[in-house]
Amino acid sequence: MGAHQPVTDAELLGLLKRAAADLHVEAWVVGGYVRDLMLERPHPNPDVVVEGGDALALARHFAEIAVAPPPVTFERFGTAQVTLPGRLVEFVTARAESYAPDSRKPDVRPASLVEDLRRRDFTINALLMDLDGKIEDPLGARRDLEAKVLRTPADPLGTFADDPLRMLRAVRFAAELGFSLDPTLVPAMRELKARLAPPVISIERISDELRKILASPRPKLGLDLLDEAGLLEVILPEIAACKGVPQTGYHTHDVFGHSLLTVEATPPDLVLRVAALFHDVGKPRTAKGDGTFLGHEEVGADIARRALERLRFAQREIDVIVGLIRLHLRPVFYKSEWSDGAVRRLARDAGPLLDRLMLLARADIAASAYPEPEKLDELQARLDLVQAELPSRLAPLITGEEIMRVRGIGPGPEVGRIKQKLEELVIDGEILPQTQAVIDYLSEHQDL
Repeated sequence: MGAHQPVTDAELLGLLKRAAADLHVEAWVVGGYVRDLMLERPHPNPDVVVEGGDALALARHFAEIAVAPPPVTFERFGTAQVTLPGRLVEFVTARAESYAPDSRKPDVRPASLVEDLRRRDFTINALLMDLDGKIEDPLGARRDLEAKVLRTPADPLGTFADDPLRMLRAVRFAAELGFSLDPTLVPAMRELKARLAPPVISIERISDELRKILASPRPKLGLDLLDEAGLLEVILPEIAACKGVPQTGYHTHDVFGHSLLTVEATPPDLVLRVAALFHDVGKPRTAKGDGTFLGHEEVGADIARRALERLRFAQREIDVIVGLIRLHLRPVFYKSEWSDGAVRRLARDAGPLLDRLMLLARADIAASAYPEPEKLDELQARLDLVQAELPSRLAPLITGEEIMRVRGIGPGPEVGRIKQKLEELVIDGEILPQTQAVIDYLSEHQDL
């Protein structure tokens, strides 16, 4: 195989079979790799389970014959990872686990293969494949795959108590795969929801699952399940607070329902979907009781910033999301009577956020009974025109130094005020978009 070419499935199984035979151990591929193989979905990273042998020794020998770097080992858990081109292969000895109530870190002991499968999160992740490619199904996972249902191999209360993150994983798999939850799962989630919080589960792990739910093909399904299971109030209390907040006008749902419909109407762009989820999060605090929410975009931007900082989102993501929330009403309030200057101001103020802002506005309108969604097509056409203007009326044409030179003044707030006024006059078409024209206007209008 080439040094940088991804290892094929056939090559991978061949290497694993040779390594296991050399060490005289029994090994199987288990979990998501086998599940996705049956669902005809890509899953490059297999887990290999060893029964009655040493998974770490198998990982080391596999790395040698695959000409891969030595494995990264986790002695306490008896696991090892080998990196191949395009793949990460994890090795584990069949094990049973027990958890302290306040920890996700298990105490581990060797176990039989069936015991190992029963301690896994869902039956669909407990399929086995031998190293000849034959699939074995000791827990009835094939039936659950066909029925598109998520079921735990053991009692869900025990499964979720052992690892509360599995509650979010259930929601994530439902949103990714379009599966339903076995009727026993949601009641167990409600009972154990308080354990889905630090220190039992790190905020980083929670955030990672939430991101995957929102980026999935069915983000609204995921959010509805979080709500049904009582998990939303634990991980996103700001969104849960939108439940039951009524709206008037063209809105057909309360703030919570409208927010979920807005998420559903967005393309699969995580940052955009987070902005859609939080775009009206300021409404509960600004509700006047008469259907108005004055300033909710500014209040919501601040709420979203704090929530996303808590969830450890990257600062660059937070800045984009907060900017979209602050601006989200501007395109929605567009009217044909807007001047070209008003359209230019929107383009200037949105800057690199403009494309996402327009997608958010389309989703916001689609999530209501607004009668004129086509007005955003008109706005987009006008935005395209003002952005294509040459020379551009959106670019700064004069510096503070030039203003001080022409006016004979020193640094201070007045320079900024004059500069802003000149930019507004250019945007409104009162001054030609040329630096000399701006300087001439400044010279001729001493009262500016």
